[in-house]
Amino acid sequence: MAFSISGWLSNDIGIDLGTANTLVYVKGQGIVVNEPSIVALDRKTGKPIALGGQAREMMGRENPDIEVVRPLRDGVIADYDVTEEMLRYFIRKVLKNKLLVRPRIVICIPSGVSAVEMRAVRESAERAGAREVYLIKEPMAAAIGIGLPVGDPVGSMVIDIGGGTTEIAVIALSGIVTWKSIKMAGDELNDSIVQFLKRKHSLMVGERSAEEIKCAIGAAGPLDQEIQHTCRGLDMVSSIPKTIIVDSSEIREALAEPVNSIIEAVRQNLEQTPPELAADILDRGIILTGGGALLRGLDNRLVEETSLPVIVADDPLTCVVRGTGKVLEDISMYQKVLI
Repeated sequence: MAFSISGWLSNDIGIDLGTANTLVYVKGQGIVVNEPSIVALDRKTGKPIALGGQAREMMGRENPDIEVVRPLRDGVIADYDVTEEMLRYFIRKVLKNKLLVRPRIVICIPSGVSAVEMRAVRESAERAGAREVYLIKEPMAAAIGIGLPVGDPVGSMVIDIGGGTTEIAVIALSGIVTWKSIKMAGDELNDSIVQFLKRKHSLMVGERSAEEIKCAIGAAGPLDQEIQHTCRGLDMVSSIPKTIIVDSSEIREALAEPVNSIIEAVRQNLEQTPPELAADILDRGIILTGGGALLRGLDNRLVEETSLPVIVADDPLTCVVRGTGKVLEDISMYQKVLI
């Protein structure tokens, strides 16, 4: 009876604590939160005044009394106190009045995270209200989320391109056999666009504008028909606002270096893969997940560079958090993949 009351009072939750977005899965309900990992702080008190989507609306528009921060950088915690506040906000938002019994939480972490960083994530979640904290590596969670047989003696290759890191892993027998984690992902793509527009058009744009350009016309390879986008920013010569039209071929040039870095990391990981697992990947292909999987033509570039089949997962943005949901449904079954 105590166990059933505990289950009614508390919901177990899975969190994809991403550099760009945080997604929360509640057992029995599905994905209930998908918001930017952004916090707006009062500079005088240091207290949060807005989180998630509300804080994103303030980005680039702050006054001297407000500071907008992203507490996670390159897939790991950069500001522990703000991350804890953000976690507490999301936990309370999804559980509302059910905090009489604290929840179990499964949190995703990058493959290359250190023991110190893992402890920081765990302690932040515990202080934010977790009863028990389990950690799972992002490529493993993504593989579970898209339904790959991670426990079978067969190789599966997953590339998860998030905001701060690109996670490349070959998975078999409930473990990650070879992996590569690089700090070259969505944020670097955005920054490349910002720097390109400064260099080529003497136009200064913010992070949000760069993200919009990437989503609108960004591509990793030539398109059947090039497309254009209206871009607004500050003229670096005259220091007045200016509007220009940029072409997808220009943005492809801007993104060339980070895209090539991701492709090179995939090659390096394939070189480390045991022959038997490489043969499995040849049959089954590479699965792309994460927001970066939506970059136009990236799958085709990988096919050209590796001569392997490449598949973009359904709803790639939610693969990782859906994986935590499946783990929550049967933690004992996935005990081997949890840290």
